[in-house]
Amino acid sequence: MANLKSGIVLNEGENLVMELQAELWATSSNPIARMIGAVKRIIAAILGCKKEGYVVITDQRVIEVLRAKNFYVFDAGKVIRYLLPSGIKEIGYTKEPTCFCFCQAYNLFYEAYTQRTTVLLSDVDEAGAQRVVDSFYNALYKK
Repeated sequence: MANLKSGIVLNEGENLVMELQAELWATSSNPIARMIGAVKRIIAAILGCKKEGYVVITDQRVIEVLRAKNFYVFDAGKVIRYLLPSGIKEIGYTKEPTCFCFCQAYNLFYEAYTQRTTVLLSDVDEAGAQRVVDSFYNALYKK
């Protein structure tokens, strides 16, 4: 079994395609925004607050994981969401200029009937963003 940061246990015969850790503090890949996000993360760590988000893509399913802790050890909540092919209307990525057009921010998004989720992809180029979207689509629709 694979040891995943998200804590998800894979089923027998299931293969991990990718595990994306969501950037929940910074708003873009802009160095200034990332620095502000790091400061927010440090302040939250000092206060004992921690939040993590993951999108786990396997060859059989797509799982969204959100976890929060308060005061360093107390679980403040956990949400595990399986994404169903019938519920996803749209999958894609956006490319936005940041830092006066010098840095590009790539965001994976998927829209369901009840929600829209956006995940900042860190350290990827356009080909990497396309690969993430293709893997997501293949996990949901290719059988």
